[in-house]
Amino acid sequence: MSSVLAPGPNRSSSPPARQRRKEARPQELLAAALALFVEKGFAATRSEEVAARAGVSKGTLYLYYPSKEELFKAVVRENLASHIADGRQMLAEHQGAMAELLSQVLHEWWQRVGLGPAGGITKIMVAEARNFPELAQFYLDEVIVPTHQLLGAILEKGMASGEFRRVPVEDAIHVLIAPMLHLTLHQHSFGACALLDPGMDAMRVLELQLDLMLHGLLASPLLARSAS
Repeated sequence: MSSVLAPGPNRSSSPPARQRRKEARPQELLAAALALFVEKGFAATRSEEVAARAGVSKGTLYLYYPSKEELFKAVVRENLASHIADGRQMLAEHQGAMAELLSQVLHEWWQRVGLGPAGGITKIMVAEARNFPELAQFYLDEVIVPTHQLLGAILEKGMASGEFRRVPVEDAIHVLIAPMLHLTLHQHSFGACALLDPGMDAMRVLELQLDLMLHGLLASPLLARSAS
């Protein structure tokens, strides 16, 4: 009798549905917030809209994120800062040419951020930073400065090895970022309205940007030919 009543060995191996739902809730809230922020902007998005889209009450939302500002910061950390951390890991583990790593980092960013909804965060900050200086400072600290540090480290390492010729690093970072910023803003403005320029192909633009940049950076014709 006791063996019949005793729980089976796997009966408690997974958490109950309610517990699983609670554990998934922060991700559901962040996904709902990202979608609404990109659709409407930061100022126009209301917390209750985020809660409704995630299928919870506003009180539940505030249990996880006590203000709309904190929710936005969590969205930025989840969708942008995490990718920058991945880039730092790529740099730490990379053994080959810096030209190869630079291309890989930019392609990864475009595939994982630029082509998806997370790229819309950039548009939000360009449009609304002036009205929300605290969020602008947060974005500077969490996204802009670490991105500059990552790209600067790649450039400096390439220059130190002799692969890249010596150029002003901070200026070179802006030259690298500007086309990416343009592509992202296009993706979430005219591109989102299907008003695409027939000659505008983001991957071709990115490839040409890398070609022009690398052939300007590489220290010798031999290296330039090997990277093409």
